Amino acid sequence: MKEVRRLLPGEDMIYYADSIYCPYGGKPPVIIRDRVFTICDFLISKGVKLIVMACNTASITALDAVRERITVPVVGLEPAVKPAVAATKNGKIGVLATGVTLAGERFHSLVERFGETVEVYTQPCPGLVELVEAGKLESPETRTLLARYLDPLLARGVDTIVLGCTHYPFLKPLVQKMSHSGVSVIDSGAAVARQVARLLQGCNLAADISASGREHFFTSGEQEEVQRVVRLLWGDRKLVVEQVRL
Repeated sequence: MKEVRRLLPGEDMIYYADSIYCPYGGKPPVIIRDRVFTICDFLISKGVKLIVMACNTASITALDAVRERITVPVVGLEPAVKPAVAATKNGKIGVLATGVTLAGERFHSLVERFGETVEVYTQPCPGLVELVEAGKLESPETRTLLARYLDPLLARGVDTIVLGCTHYPFLKPLVQKMSHSGVSVIDSGAAVARQVARLLQGCNLAADISASGREHFFTSGEQEEVQRVVRLLWGDRKLVVEQVRL
């Protein structure tokens, strides 16, 4: 969302944080699909012209089904394996993601298409999403857990690490700090923003470039707690998050 805002300052954006069901990474696919359908229906009721499914796990599980179900354009996410292949110098890539993402057919297809010439090492990371949701971006607990997931990848000599979950970019400075010098850390945010811009332009849906876009935040979780963390992550101490239980 930050990358979209940088690229498209005139667009209004609605963000729905499904906090009460977070994390998706350990839930059955049928539950994830049901939540995605419900949230997309809510966003469409608000008049959105495009939806970004800003979750690798949800995209792996439900993107095709959502595109069949609704008429507005939908941008999904996938771990940035392709740019990591282009960036690696020694041919060794590590992917940090949820277990559902790493087990999904869409991820395996991604590795098959772009990872033939490199070694791809995967690492499921239970617990990291919850720490980001709590705003614990550099706590001792976060450092300990992140070291547990990074150390096996670094021991294999990876020189490129993919942040394959949309929570993990908030940990990017810490990942970079805890990795060996010369290790590149990559996420999908900028590429997704460019795809949003291309689709809006191609469908003649882009806002006037002179407009000043606004943000509206909603959550299924506890309003005060989610608002505290969203203010921290978005960088605005005055923004308001509205609770809407779906």
